[in-house]
Amino acid sequence: MAEPQSVTQDCFLPDFCSLRMVFAVIILAQLFAFVLVLISIDVADASMWRQTGMISLFVQWCALSSSGTLCYLRRYLCQMPPLWGALLSYLAVLLAVLVLSEIAYQLLYFDLSLVGKHLGYLLRNITITALVTGPVLRYFYIQQAWQRNVKTEAQSRLQALQARIRPHFLFNSMNTIASLIRTEPARAETAIEDLSDLFRVSLRDAQQFHSFAEELDLCERYLDIETLRLGERLKVEWDIKSIPADALLPPITLQPLIENAIFHGIETLGDGGVIHISGKCEKKQLQIRIENPCQPQRTMVNGGHHMAQQNIRERLASLYGKHADLKVEAYADRYVIEVHLPYRNTLDEDTDRR
Repeated sequence: MAEPQSVTQDCFLPDFCSLRMVFAVIILAQLFAFVLVLISIDVADASMWRQTGMISLFVQWCALSSSGTLCYLRRYLCQMPPLWGALLSYLAVLLAVLVLSEIAYQLLYFDLSLVGKHLGYLLRNITITALVTGPVLRYFYIQQAWQRNVKTEAQSRLQALQARIRPHFLFNSMNTIASLIRTEPARAETAIEDLSDLFRVSLRDAQQFHSFAEELDLCERYLDIETLRLGERLKVEWDIKSIPADALLPPITLQPLIENAIFHGIETLGDGGVIHISGKCEKKQLQIRIENPCQPQRTMVNGGHHMAQQNIRERLASLYGKHADLKVEAYADRYVIEVHLPYRNTLDEDTDRR
């Protein structure tokens, strides 16, 4: 049965049902068994290999049974306060090892050289389990607290990155709207609505995603505002039919890049120019390309490009890790930016951010 994500996502106990954790338990248990063998058995003893096999079998039995117990109880333990969850986890492991030790003793009672005295055998196993389980559970708790702090810091940084809006865009937009209020009030009202939509999206939770269709609509609203200011100097060519409209991406991913293409490209040219925006989706990977003309001396010298680029690059890294990237190509008279990110159309898919 799948565990409710809302219950287990902040639990300090890892998922002991996963194959990766089972494999780790087997490897660590075998290493621990070897340590016990080296401590308690004379390597010159002829029966060393037999006793090594018995000890390894028992340690693996205890480790896998304890893991299975925590796997079954995890959904209940994660609903408890951390202290109670850790305490009950600790007691559950001790109880599992105690029961297995008693079973092993009853099965091997005929060979006292392996098990020794009954009470001493049980106490030894419980003591070893207690000394090993305590630090392990403590490690899981500290690791979960560290991951929670890292996640909180990453979310705060991502929210700050998403909230950045270039001041010159706001000032230019407000100046354009002010110039239209008397002569063309209807267009000024439309521009105000477009501007409010842009800022509404910028204040959205940084962990939210929206569809490519919504991002496209946002970019078109922005371009409508800039067209009021630049007129015929600004032209845009779109070639994005191969990008699925339901593809999810972080809000305000393309708008800052289009803004840079206008501010550092189109505005620097007396006759303006054409911004080419194209994209495709191949092998579950989105590729969006923005190309704009510019004056040769501004392709690499002007640092305004790099602020928006670094902003987007850091946001993609926070959300997708190594699976997303932003690439730049600067030529003598044009500037090209390519955004690569995974295609997904549901929030349930794992993006593997690290």
